[in-house]
Amino acid sequence: MSKKALVTGATGFIGSRLCRELKKENWEIRALALEGENCDHISDDVSEIVTGDITRRQTLDGIGDGMDVVFHLAARVLDYGSKKQFYAPIYDGTQNMLQACANQASRFLFVSSIAACGLGKHLKGFTETDIPKKSGIPYNDAKNDAEKRVRSYQGQFKNGCVIVRPSNVIGPRSAWVDELGKQFLKSVVPLIDKGQYSASLIYVDNLVNGILLAGETDAASGQTYQFRDDWDVTWKQYLTDLSALVGKKPMGSVPYSVAWAIATVAEKLTTPLGIRPPATRLAAAVMGRDNDVDTSKAQKELGWQTKISYPEAMDQIGTWVRDNLLTN
Repeated sequence: MSKKALVTGATGFIGSRLCRELKKENWEIRALALEGENCDHISDDVSEIVTGDITRRQTLDGIGDGMDVVFHLAARVLDYGSKKQFYAPIYDGTQNMLQACANQASRFLFVSSIAACGLGKHLKGFTETDIPKKSGIPYNDAKNDAEKRVRSYQGQFKNGCVIVRPSNVIGPRSAWVDELGKQFLKSVVPLIDKGQYSASLIYVDNLVNGILLAGETDAASGQTYQFRDDWDVTWKQYLTDLSALVGKKPMGSVPYSVAWAIATVAEKLTTPLGIRPPATRLAAAVMGRDNDVDTSKAQKELGWQTKISYPEAMDQIGTWVRDNLLTN
């Protein structure tokens, strides 16, 4: 008998790849989508598409009934916005999903982020047993608080809850590809601190492999796992390689302290207006510090490892960039 999965965020960058891999392993997939959302690109991979909104609890009744695993990926993935704009989908949305699926689904897997651990020099070598620190950045803090809610529901799922923390995910449709690629095409993109820090990347298919292992491994119940590829790639290398795909290159360098100050002012001015700032603290902190969290737990307990190399990943990204960013 096929296993059954509910996937939230199924139409997104990571969620759609997860659905594709679940289908390959003969799972029956129920995808949650917003009303009117375009699901054409996942329609061949999923068994059922249901309409609901994770921020509206009343739309989720019965959503997890009979599911072996709930893969909860839906979230606000932009790097700007107000606290309310992040907490509504990330914290409240996760709480709503937990309530709707408790004692109905067998396992609840929450895709969090290394951002939940805070941002700063302490992330280098950070393990799952280290204590996360709030950063004051809404996305990070919402993920941090959502993780606590997930842990509090451990006893309400037959096979428990699992938390997955990816590092910076790249691949076709990734913000680290799509948005940065478009930025290189229209403006100057500088490095931060000469791009010396590790980019702490993970290719989407390598991450999906980790998510599947965490979802299926019995011993993962109640555990948290961090995922980052074992590539030795700095921001200077990644941005140079990505920009070359669109015929550009990074220009100049900004000290981290200056990038942080600019982003702080920009966010204060633009957040009340609901518009995107030219720079954000989240982007500055990710690109201006080493975020190489420890992944040995996932390797030892799940048998996870990097399968797709950096050159292979950039080849696949290059194909997508040529087909989608250089078509006009």
